[in-house]
Amino acid sequence: MLIRSFKEYSLHKSFLFLGIVLFCSSADAQFFTPKNYPQHYFIYPVDARISLAANFGELRPNHYHMGLDCRTNQVINRPVKAAADGYISRVSVAPFGYGQAIYINHPNGLTTVYGHLHRFNPALEKYVEAQQYKLESWNVDLEIPQGLFPVKKGQFIAYSGSTGGSMGPHCHFEIRDTRTEKVLNELLFGLPIPDNVPPTIVRLAMYDRNKSTYSQSPALFGLKQLNARLNDEVGQGKYTIAQNIIEVHSDKISFGISANDKQSGSNNPNGIYEAIIYLDGLPLSAFQLDSISYAETRYVNANVDYKTRASGGPYIQHLSRLPGYPQGVYKDINGDGVIKLNDSNIHQIKIVVKDADGNTSVLEFKIKKELVPLPKNPNPSLSYYNQKEFMPNSVNVFENENLQVYLPATTLYDSVAFTQSEKKSVSPDSYSQVYAILSGLIPAQDYFTVRIKANKTVDEKIADKILMKRVWNGKNEVVKAARAGDWYSAKFNAFGDFELVADDVPPVITINFQDNANISHIHNIVITPKDNNDEIKNFRATLDGKWLMFSNDKGKNYIYTFDEKCPRGRHELKVSVQDEAGNTTEKTVHFTR
Repeated sequence: MLIRSFKEYSLHKSFLFLGIVLFCSSADAQFFTPKNYPQHYFIYPVDARISLAANFGELRPNHYHMGLDCRTNQVINRPVKAAADGYISRVSVAPFGYGQAIYINHPNGLTTVYGHLHRFNPALEKYVEAQQYKLESWNVDLEIPQGLFPVKKGQFIAYSGSTGGSMGPHCHFEIRDTRTEKVLNELLFGLPIPDNVPPTIVRLAMYDRNKSTYSQSPALFGLKQLNARLNDEVGQGKYTIAQNIIEVHSDKISFGISANDKQSGSNNPNGIYEAIIYLDGLPLSAFQLDSISYAETRYVNANVDYKTRASGGPYIQHLSRLPGYPQGVYKDINGDGVIKLNDSNIHQIKIVVKDADGNTSVLEFKIKKELVPLPKNPNPSLSYYNQKEFMPNSVNVFENENLQVYLPATTLYDSVAFTQSEKKSVSPDSYSQVYAILSGLIPAQDYFTVRIKANKTVDEKIADKILMKRVWNGKNEVVKAARAGDWYSAKFNAFGDFELVADDVPPVITINFQDNANISHIHNIVITPKDNNDEIKNFRATLDGKWLMFSNDKGKNYIYTFDEKCPRGRHELKVSVQDEAGNTTEKTVHFTR
């Protein structure tokens, strides 16, 4: 139950504190359901020195990192092994994400995932290629029959790589619940990854919770470590703030922290596992990064201070649950972590931060509410409270004669003062004003609908070539707009500047040789399509009338490496490319090899 007043709290303080003292060694673990994951069932999946580049729950743009990034000595083609007995149940090949990936189902109801692979083992490679040609698609997600590719613990399954969204050679490794497909924290399974290093707490942030977290910049406090010893990896990290006490000018506050964790023998800062906040010895709220589904991973934007990060600042993790976020990684213990100060007494704050191995760091400091009245806003018209509020857990709608915005109830994490402005477009292809809807500094969980009325007549020749474009921080996103009279609509999951643009410009196709060339001296065909909106929707190539498979790792170039599909002699290559607006370019070249 949330503390309503400190007078009320003091009546029970002695009893509560006694219980906390008696059970302090185990109390933290009682806030979350105990984990009974099998220990030492899985082996480390890569034939390389055990070292992590990233861990489960590490903070990333719009998602949590969902596994372990196992280093491969900065090279590709390290052997990747099955972590336990089972069978290969799925294989995926994609230009982004995990690139080439293998999924293995195990008898204990768990699934392991191996991502960013360079090549599969020869038998699996042959099977996948046959399916790609059957489906006429390089990009595939294949469900594989149970008895087709059984594996034993430690069996070679693939070579490591850097495919998909990878920024360097490594193997991404996950453990999932097969039934729910929730990803489980791999560091809780007894893998041989040494770690006796407590987390590092870098900074403290404080928020006035009488208003939205998006209408303010947090107060930031530097920390000092009390037990810092050079080259000491053992023990508990103890921190406090630089000043003795924080004077608070609000009766309702919350805190956040910047923190990271390292494994023994590694300088790579990874994510933390758990954080708990206490008020005068009473636990208020906690979060734990134990299991997350891919449907939930975007909620990282409610776990962190999105506005601060999107503005170029550090990652700060909230120690209280935002009102539009289901409990998810959070545990409401005595309230939701928001502290209500109804007196001017000095109160003790303790923040406990843990990694998955139980290494612990503690930040302790004092707060005191300052009773001096706050100065009033000199211009009340600019007050946050006098603007139209869009609320979490509610359908929010804005409408005028030229713009309509519809936000489902699950869109926002916190209240936000709705802002909208418009300006004339500078694009000759524009068919509307540019509408600034809120700000790209405010996150959206789900897709919302934007409807814009064209401000000039749309020629029927290009009526089906209208895109809605979103711009924020120099980056463009275009979506094919649905037409209803003069109105066009599209769905987005981020705010920014929106306008209607016509796109009747077909893509340009570049091939790494000229028509009628002899290419016996090269090993592959490289095709690079370019589009004015950088959106290639469809690609297709045929050789002598038969579909030919081109890989498309990382989305830029389409590459075919010569094999038995292209024997020596003269050939005809046809390429077709389509953009988001439906504009299509076809190109035919002949060559000899």
